Amino acid sequence: MERAMFRRLFLVAFLALAGTQMARAEAPTVTAVLTTSETEEGRPVQLQIKVTGDADAVPPNDIAVDGLEIRYTGQSQLVEGRNFHFSYSFIYSYTILPLKAGTFTIPPQTVRTNGGEMHTPALTLNVAPNDGAATRSRRGRNSSAGGAIDERKLVFAELIVPKTSAYVGEIVPVEIRLGFNTRVRARLAEGPNLTGQGFTTQRMPEPKQSMETIEGVTYQIVTFKTAIAAARSGKFEVGPVEAKALVQVPRSAGSGGSRSPFDLFGMNDPFSDPFFNDPFAGIPEQRQIEIKSQPATLDVKPLPPNAPASFAGAVGIFNLTTEVKPKTAQVGDPFTVTATLSGRGNFDRVTAPGLADDRGWHTYPPSANFKADDDVGLSGTKTFEMVLTPNENKTAVPPLVWSYFDPLTESYVTLKSDKLPVVVEGWAAPAPGAAVASTSATPPPAARPTPATQAEDILYQLTDPPHWVQGFTPLFLRPEFWAAQAVPLLALIGFFGWKSRERRLANREGQKLAAWEQETAELQKRLRRADEPPDQYFAGALRLVQLKTALVRRMEPNSVDAEATASAFQLDDERRERVRELFRRSDEARYSGRQNGHSPVNEQTRGEVLELIENLS
Repeated sequence: MERAMFRRLFLVAFLALAGTQMARAEAPTVTAVLTTSETEEGRPVQLQIKVTGDADAVPPNDIAVDGLEIRYTGQSQLVEGRNFHFSYSFIYSYTILPLKAGTFTIPPQTVRTNGGEMHTPALTLNVAPNDGAATRSRRGRNSSAGGAIDERKLVFAELIVPKTSAYVGEIVPVEIRLGFNTRVRARLAEGPNLTGQGFTTQRMPEPKQSMETIEGVTYQIVTFKTAIAAARSGKFEVGPVEAKALVQVPRSAGSGGSRSPFDLFGMNDPFSDPFFNDPFAGIPEQRQIEIKSQPATLDVKPLPPNAPASFAGAVGIFNLTTEVKPKTAQVGDPFTVTATLSGRGNFDRVTAPGLADDRGWHTYPPSANFKADDDVGLSGTKTFEMVLTPNENKTAVPPLVWSYFDPLTESYVTLKSDKLPVVVEGWAAPAPGAAVASTSATPPPAARPTPATQAEDILYQLTDPPHWVQGFTPLFLRPEFWAAQAVPLLALIGFFGWKSRERRLANREGQKLAAWEQETAELQKRLRRADEPPDQYFAGALRLVQLKTALVRRMEPNSVDAEATASAFQLDDERRERVRELFRRSDEARYSGRQNGHSPVNEQTRGEVLELIENLS
C-alpha cells in the first residue's frame, strides 16, 4: 500500500514538473550576437540570431546595411540542458562581408514567432582598413608552398580590339574577357568599366560564360561584348578594362573569428556553410581584388572632304528600300512614304533620306524606329515614316536620296531609290459659259450626197420636184411626214436635256458651297470651346482657314496652303506669317508622330487663333 501511494505521489510530481516545462516552452525568446565585433575590410564575420521555444519562427530574409554585404547562410539546432531541464533553440546564421572601413550599426531585426513579432538587439561592428603589408604577410604564412598567392592566376581581364585603325564615327566591335580560376570561389563585384577619352561606348548586354584551359589552368570565362566609335581623329588609347572581384583565398584557422557563442559543445562552426569551403584545404578568407587589363591603341583617321550634301555622318554599309501608301489621294491629302535603311554601322547617326526634288510637295518631320539584329546594335534596320502632301497633280513621288561613308572602299556612297508611282486627283470648277458656247457655235456644212443616195434621203425627196412621187395617200399618213416631224421633236428634247443638266450642275455647285458654309459655321462654334487637345484643335483651325479661302477662290479646300490664303485675303506681312505658323503647327500636330498631350489648348492661344481666323474677310 505504501509503495502504491509513493508511485502516485511520484506521478503527480512528474506531471506537475512537465506542465511547468510546457508552460515555460510557450514563451519564446529571441537574441542575436556577432562572432566578433572587430574585423577589417574584406574579412567576413558571422551574425547569429537565436530563437528559443518556437520551432516555426520566421527570421528576417534580407538585412540591408550600407557598407556591409549580409547574406543568409542557413540554420542549425542547439540543445541546452540545466538542472534536468532541456531546451531546444534554433540558430539562424548570416555572413557579413565588410565592403569598406568604418563603424556600422546593424539595426534591430524582426522575428515572427507564435507569441507575435519579437526584435533582436542592435549590434555594432567596427571595421578597420585593410593593411596591404599585413595582408601580404598573412597570405605568405597561409600559402601551402610558403609563398604569396599570385592574384593573376586567380582572376584576369583581357581587352580585345580587332582593329588598329578606323575612321571618325566608324563602329569598332570590342570584346572584354574576365577569367576566374575554377579552383577558387569568385564572383564579379563591380564593372567591367572601359576607360578612355575621345570615343563613345555602346551598352553592354548580358555576358556569355564558357570554360577555357590556359597554360594548364582551367578558367571560367565571362565575355562582354560592346562597341566604340571615335568622335574625332587622332591616336587614342582604349582601356584599360577595370573590374573588381570577390575571391576566397586561404587563411589560417587562428586568423578567423571564434566559434559560435551559442555553441556549448563546439559543434556549430560559423563557417560551415559550403560557400566558405576552401579549395586549398585551408580556412578561406574572402577578399576584394582589383582586375585590370592591358590597354589597346586605335589610330582614328578623319573622313575625306567633299562629302555629298545628303551625308549626315553615317559610316558603315547600308541598303535603302522605299514604299508609299496609299497609291491614290486628292491634292492636299497625305501620302506616307516608308524608307528602310538596313545594314551595319553607326545607326545613331543614320538620319531620314530626303526627296531628290521637293517641288510641289510639302514634307513633315519623320518618325524613326530602330530594330537591332545583334546584342550590341552594330547591325539592324532603321525605318522612317515620312508624310508628304502634294500641292498639285503628281504622277509619282520623287526618288529618295541618302549618303553614307563606306570604310572598306574608303569612299562616299549615295543611295537613290526609284520613283514611287501615285495618282493625285485634283478638282477644278467648270469654265463659265462653256456649254453655251458649244451650242451657239455654227455647225460645219454637211457634204452634199451623191445622186445615188439622193433618192433615199428625205430632204432631197421633198425639195427636188422632178423626183416627187404622186399618190392619193393623205399626207399625215405618209412615213415621210412623221419623219420630218421627228427632227424638231428630237431637237426640243435635246434642248430640255441640256437645260436640265445645266440646272443639275449649278445645283451641285451650290450644294457644295452650301456644305462648305455649313461646315465653316460648325467649326467656328467648335473652336470657341475649350475641351479639345492640341492636335484636334489645330486641325479644326486649319480646316476652317482652308474653307474660308475656298469660298473666296472657288477652289478645293484640300489644295489650299498658307500662300493661297494670304493671296486670297491680301494679308500683310504680320498676318501672313501668323497664317504660316498656324499651318505649321497643325501639320506638326497631325503628322510628326510626337505626343501632344490630352490637355485642352490654353485660353490665350485659342484667342489668338480665333482673332486671326475671324479677320479673314
